[in-house]
Amino acid sequence: MNRAQLESLMVPRVGVTVDIHPRDLPIGLIGTAGGALALWADAPAEIAVPVALLIVLDIRVRRWRRRT
Repeated sequence: MNRAQLESLMVPRVGVTVDIHPRDLPIGLIGTAGGALALWADAPAEIAVPVALLIVLDIRVRRWRRRT
């Protein structure tokens, strides 16, 4: 893929909203501790860090349509 193709893929789309919020404190601590434990146990960082982020962050993707 060239740069123009990559840039066309990263353009925000109309009708899609992505909300990213930290979760409540107990769940955040569990996710952080789980990620730290996985790294301490020599798990690959490419796996441990994204999984910990999915636990710590509340990610919502919503699609909406314009009403005419």
